[in-house]
Amino acid sequence: MPETQEIDTDKLRETIDDEMEKKGGVSFLRRISLSTALIAALGAVAALRAGDTVNEALANKTDAATLQGQASDQWALYQAKGIKGAVARAVSQTWQAAGKSSPADVEALATRYDAEQVDIQAKARELEKERDHRTDEAARLLTRHHAFANAVALFQVAIALGAIAALTKVRLVWGASLVLGGIGLVFFILPYVNAG
Repeated sequence: MPETQEIDTDKLRETIDDEMEKKGGVSFLRRISLSTALIAALGAVAALRAGDTVNEALANKTDAATLQGQASDQWALYQAKGIKGAVARAVSQTWQAAGKSSPADVEALATRYDAEQVDIQAKARELEKERDHRTDEAARLLTRHHAFANAVALFQVAIALGAIAALTKVRLVWGASLVLGGIGLVFFILPYVNAG
């Protein structure tokens, strides 16, 4: 039986490598690979930040809705105390219309309800103030989210162009990849600059 014949491919491989280096193929592909990997890493970080900011914004919106419900409850209680106070004053006026003095506990009730209304009103306004703060914070976070999301989209297109440049070895396509990656980087950095 004949032994398996070995084909010497080392010389062929050396020749191909030499030709690629002469044409700048290997170093060009390495540069494309490196830039695309960096853009992909930035894209991953931008995607994480986009997710974090939108989650935080949603949490703030949820808190704002809860606070609005609590404030509405306080305003309902405020109105109930007002009605009870008005009823107590009407009872007092009925006694006075009959020429008699109203019972002391009726006057005390009206005074107590008025005082309770002041405390309830202060609590309701504080809840509304906190609600407004949470709503404003959510809006700020959503603005940051949009910048991060735009950065992610630009990074993804830049990565796709980098892959096309590697396959076609067209420097113009690689240049477009770098430009879009740079614009994506600007969108990624903007939320940090605007936060300060």
